[in-house]
Amino acid sequence: MQEEIILTRDCEAIRIPQGTPVTLSKGARVVITQSLGGSYTVATDMGMLVRIVDRNADALGFEVPATPETAKAEFDGKVDEKQIWEQLKTCYDPEIPVNIVDLGLVYDCAIQPKEDGSGARVNVKMTLTAPGCGMGPTLAAEAESKLTSIPGVDEAIVELVWDPPWNQSMISEAGQMKLGLI
Repeated sequence: MQEEIILTRDCEAIRIPQGTPVTLSKGARVVITQSLGGSYTVATDMGMLVRIVDRNADALGFEVPATPETAKAEFDGKVDEKQIWEQLKTCYDPEIPVNIVDLGLVYDCAIQPKEDGSGARVNVKMTLTAPGCGMGPTLAAEAESKLTSIPGVDEAIVELVWDPPWNQSMISEAGQMKLGLI
């Protein structure tokens, strides 16, 4: 996707790979290079690569998606692990068009049900493709936010870990196909 857009308002963004916040000005020209999982990777006319999250989609001229609400009434007392993994698959590396699960970045996912059966805490251990990447906190916060939208998930903690170090052999077959590695 290489779509050029003029921003309709000032817009918060996160610089890639530094992970530092920047504000893009109304009227700035950007080119969308990736639009996956509700976020947008854009190149600015100043040569920066930045990530714009879904709540700022209107600055790009797109509709802001509805905020997912936890459906407590639908919670049957057990958090669905499959749903957790599916939600993690909606989180994408801003430079690689593959989700964090298929990239092999998620090392562990544990569900800790509350004793009273009213919900659960989800603990995720994940890594990054490069230890120096400043996008780690951004990806972790996105995963936490998406996980807490699942019925019964009251809290999500995503911990960045570096052992074992990530390498390309950790990419799933689906991820390798998407990247043209097989």
